[in-house]
Amino acid sequence: MPPVSDARVRRVVLGGSPADWQAAGFAVAEGGTINIGSVAIEPAGERRGMSWELAGVGTTDLDGLDTVLTDAGAAEPGTHPNGVTSIDHVVSFTPDLDRTVTALEAAGLSLRRIREEPTPAGAPRQAFFRLGEVILEVVQQPAGAPGFDPAGPARLWGLAFNCSDLDAAAAQLGELAKGPRDAVQPGRRILTLSRGAGLSVPVAFMSSAS
Repeated sequence: MPPVSDARVRRVVLGGSPADWQAAGFAVAEGGTINIGSVAIEPAGERRGMSWELAGVGTTDLDGLDTVLTDAGAAEPGTHPNGVTSIDHVVSFTPDLDRTVTALEAAGLSLRRIREEPTPAGAPRQAFFRLGEVILEVVQQPAGAPGFDPAGPARLWGLAFNCSDLDAAAAQLGELAKGPRDAVQPGRRILTLSRGAGLSVPVAFMSSAS
């Protein structure tokens, strides 16, 4: 199947109440969603893990990534007190990077590149796909990671937002945030939300590229 050039992330569903998201500096729109760039975030209370809705894709067979297909249009961007403007990237983990990349390419997603060197966190390899304004980062799990299963599925793990003023966000969030610190990406900084924020997956804010 040729690459699906119009593949887009339309919605991300993950845990946390609307009040949790508000405490983290996000504005909740009518209907309970948080509109960030063209993507709607749906707080799902005590739900664990994360799923997404994709437009412009013809299959949900994405090597285990929890996916729903949609023909919905882009969300109306919101304005957020924490300065978040869009989703920078969604992170997924896989025990078999080559297998997952093959499945995503077979579904029509266009592989941008594979990083063949370890990350500071110890992941040996990464692959990157673009879905509209969002980058999907597929991370190879180290073989010795807790619960590692070489035959297990890929899974959505977390996400990072672009933030217009990382220092202001850190000051606003106080004990809910850790950082800022230098990011892996040259010239960028990152802060992460603590578990006390009440969200079900790891969430980070990133500065704009310099």
